[in-house]
Amino acid sequence: MTDLAVTVLPATAPAVPEAPHAPDAPAADPSAWGVAPARRAVRDAGAREVPLGDETRMLVVGGKVDQAELRAAIDDHPGIAVVQLPSAGVDAYVETMRATARDGLVFTSAKGAYSAPVAEHALALTLATLRSLQVRARASSWETRQRGITLNGSRVVVIGAGGIGTELLRLLAPFDAHVTMVVRTAREVEGADRTVTTDRLDEVLPEADVVVVAAALTEGTTRLVGGAQLAAMKQTAVLVNIARGPLVDTDALVAALAEGSIGAAGLDVVDPEPLPDGHPLWSEPRALITPHQADTLEMIEPLFHDRVRANVEALAAGRSAEGVVDVEAGY
Repeated sequence: MTDLAVTVLPATAPAVPEAPHAPDAPAADPSAWGVAPARRAVRDAGAREVPLGDETRMLVVGGKVDQAELRAAIDDHPGIAVVQLPSAGVDAYVETMRATARDGLVFTSAKGAYSAPVAEHALALTLATLRSLQVRARASSWETRQRGITLNGSRVVVIGAGGIGTELLRLLAPFDAHVTMVVRTAREVEGADRTVTTDRLDEVLPEADVVVVAAALTEGTTRLVGGAQLAAMKQTAVLVNIARGPLVDTDALVAALAEGSIGAAGLDVVDPEPLPDGHPLWSEPRALITPHQADTLEMIEPLFHDRVRANVEALAAGRSAEGVVDVEAGY
């Protein structure tokens, strides 16, 4: 039990039910999906949920909050020591974090918390596109042409070695794939066959059977995969993006798929998003698109609960929080 005071935003969300997914619980508001699990986490950690005020020590964002209001909430309440954000990627909050940064204030995200379902989806898209399921699903007659590439023993390049990238590395182990991890700062990634920095990305692309984009979106990674990178890939290679749409140059990808200069693309994220009706990617036979649902609300609610509870307990005990954001780096 702790006397720690925690405020959950948006404050207008419905009251939390005693149990998640209770039969009589009101339907979840997608714009405030994280409020109920956050409130349960506060309760389960033995802390107090309070309205935003001078006693607030931790602020939990459980859904869509106006950025100006969030800035004001942080600036007007200097007692806040931790701001917990609901997503793994924090590109939407970068300006707010930088504008409100001060000594003693820590921003935490859900990075690492949702890695398992997203990495699982990346593996699903990888297997599907290698086996040409995007073509098979559109077929209306029996085809005699043989299609398909095995993942076993293949060469995979994973761009980004955060929670999702490293979890995908673990999932790839049974396939005996030769995995190259691409990282921002030079370091060795345990379990990878090779680790290179981002400036060497173009060197490793030509040998890859699969390229998975799992990096954070920052000013420096926008369109990290563009026309030159797609041109460097094998004609049979597949591109998978489960990170953020703007990491890939959409126009260049559309052209590469139409020309057949890469084999396929498995996309859970796109740019623009949502992808408009009539966009060429919808009718591209080499593209397999899922609507940014690598981690559904049902999957991530319990994971967000666990992250919030862990960070409430950490703050109460004077320990470091999980998922701390590097505000200047933007992730």
